[in-house]
Amino acid sequence: MKLLVNMGYDLEQENKEILARYKDLISNTYRTLDEENNKLIRKAFDIALDAHKDQRRKSGEPYIYHPIAVAKIVGEEIGLGATSIACALMHDVIEDSDYTYEDLKKIFGEKIADIVNGLTKISVMNHQNISIQSENYRKLLLTLSEDFRVILIKIADRLHNMRTLDSMAPNKQRKIASETVYIYAPLAHRLGLYVIKSELEDLSLKYNNAEIFNEITSKLETAEENRRKYVDEFKNEVSEQLEAEHLNFTIKGRAKAISSIFRKMQKQNVTFEEVYDNYAIRIIYKSDARNEKFIAWKIYSIVTDLYHSNPQRMRDWISQPRSTGYESLHLTVLGPDKKWIEVQIRSERMDDIAEKGVAAHYKYKEGYKQNSDEKNIENWVSEIRDVLENQQSLTTTELLDNVKLNLYSKEVFVFTPKGEIKILPVGSTALDFAFSVHSDLGMKCLGAKVNGKLVPISYTLQNGDQIDILSSQNQKPKLDWLDFVVTSKAKSKIKAILNSEKAHLVDEGKETLQRKMRHAKINFNDEEINKLQKFFNLKTSQDLFISFQNGALDTSDIKRFTESKGLINNFINRFKKSSSKNIEFQEPEKTDLDLIVFGKDEEKLNYTFAKCCTVIPGDKMFGFITISDGIKVHNDQCPNAINLRANYDYRVMPAKWVNEERFKNRIKVEIEGLDRMGMINDITAVISNGMSMDMKSMTIESNDGIFRGMITLEVQNKIQLEESFKQLRSINGVNKVKRL
Repeated sequence: MKLLVNMGYDLEQENKEILARYKDLISNTYRTLDEENNKLIRKAFDIALDAHKDQRRKSGEPYIYHPIAVAKIVGEEIGLGATSIACALMHDVIEDSDYTYEDLKKIFGEKIADIVNGLTKISVMNHQNISIQSENYRKLLLTLSEDFRVILIKIADRLHNMRTLDSMAPNKQRKIASETVYIYAPLAHRLGLYVIKSELEDLSLKYNNAEIFNEITSKLETAEENRRKYVDEFKNEVSEQLEAEHLNFTIKGRAKAISSIFRKMQKQNVTFEEVYDNYAIRIIYKSDARNEKFIAWKIYSIVTDLYHSNPQRMRDWISQPRSTGYESLHLTVLGPDKKWIEVQIRSERMDDIAEKGVAAHYKYKEGYKQNSDEKNIENWVSEIRDVLENQQSLTTTELLDNVKLNLYSKEVFVFTPKGEIKILPVGSTALDFAFSVHSDLGMKCLGAKVNGKLVPISYTLQNGDQIDILSSQNQKPKLDWLDFVVTSKAKSKIKAILNSEKAHLVDEGKETLQRKMRHAKINFNDEEINKLQKFFNLKTSQDLFISFQNGALDTSDIKRFTESKGLINNFINRFKKSSSKNIEFQEPEKTDLDLIVFGKDEEKLNYTFAKCCTVIPGDKMFGFITISDGIKVHNDQCPNAINLRANYDYRVMPAKWVNEERFKNRIKVEIEGLDRMGMINDITAVISNGMSMDMKSMTIESNDGIFRGMITLEVQNKIQLEESFKQLRSINGVNKVKRL
């Protein structure tokens, strides 16, 4: 084993730490390792140690710590075997050292070399002038057709990077965090890695919105003691009944993910205290394959006998597992303190799959009906590959949208005429179903019979529908089909056909225009094509060519263009002769230019504020370079911030305030509470007298004792805004104050 050589660090201590981490890695794996497995991992470790011997991370620690940590996540938290652990140890070897694909192929064989090479492909970017993050995602998906383990190892790599993000610069942290929540968390979710998905989302929130993350974390810690008491009380009441039935079980209480709580606060427009299910109780029982479902419903019956349940929040993922393989009974009950609480009932096997995702399926081969789980995952992978086959006809953004569409979507269960189950995203139509059966059937789809009744292809599928597709050889895809299909497979196939037909029309129109321009003695080049496009007010050159193909434009229009060129040239010549000096036309100088500066050098640049969010002095923000509108300034908490940083980070500029007192800004505030005499006076007193703010408008509506108001204020800075919110919330009867 080659250890680190002296380069000015305490290498003796570091070498001891490396060996300790390696021993911890092989001692704590989800699957049992035999002697052959250990030899393979040891060999991979030696290669990784040699490849990274002179490298260190941003934190200053030896780089080898990172691949060891990634391998530990792969082996323990995701639950993959020796091959994947070895690949995780070497995931940066080809990229960061002199070792080549051929070297690894000779040492380890083709399979391992291919997986490591797949990981290298994701990391190495060769494209220019495109979103590196989006292209990274494209390459990530392409590896699905090579080896599924590449995705899982890459998720582990990203998880460890997120856990050690503190050593990065703030802008780098936000870029990586945005990419993580935009790309890797949805993938982890789709692969059944719910624990890892939640951690990725929480860590992303930590770096994208530290204030909210710290606030929720603090409140969860404060509530920990009450939660523990509640779980103990629930456990005591339920355990007695379960033990009477001679069941073998454990009961756990856990806080919901911080990011999940934040999403509920946003979606329901409530405070932390108003989110009633901040934690859940999980009942995990032992069972053989034959009695597994029976015991789940037995426990359900016992719990609902003790506590009132909310039938609308009942979720049966045991009778029909999610497409990720997830199985569990979810119910919401009015617990010991008469507050609603979610209870999850699952067997040890189900819990294992919920924790480990796809990797756990390999552990349960005999006696359990888990083949459908693996089949669903394979169907999803097959669908992704199907989309990628048509990637040349899709932009990277379209590819992202198509694939991400099915990562988080809820599902609908329908049946083929033969009674086979098909799982599709909620909102899918009969046409989506046709494409899911076969691409050719989708292309020829005329309509459908649902439960024996004739319906159009745009019919939205409902749980339990049985669908029989009607088709015709004369049918072909139409543009309006894209308005109602939702699955990525249907969208990509339809676009591919339409784009192919459009390309043919474009070629015909291009030949027609070239001929007409030659007759008019106009050169056929990019410059003239751009002039024609602008003259006819068309968005793209393709639109120009199609206009000549379908006759919307003809020879007379070319004549108008040449005549206008002559008039413009005459005007320019006359202007040059009459002008005694060169004149430059400049945009009016922007006032208050020194309010915001951009980039590392804090440059003063022209900018405008984005319309999708509001920014006031003191807010954290960033500049985004648009293609046609210059720099747009966005609030860090803008709803589009994640998307912009994840897909176009190379166009994001750091921005900071120079003098936040120099101008005022208007904001809208929503206020809500219990109505009473004097409420409006109290609100205006805080705003006008207490905070000396200028109130531009105020509307208040009162219904059945509840008032809701909208106030427009001019605010000088964030400190003034936060203090005004604090004082407004302290008014008797006010229970919500929110900036819009």
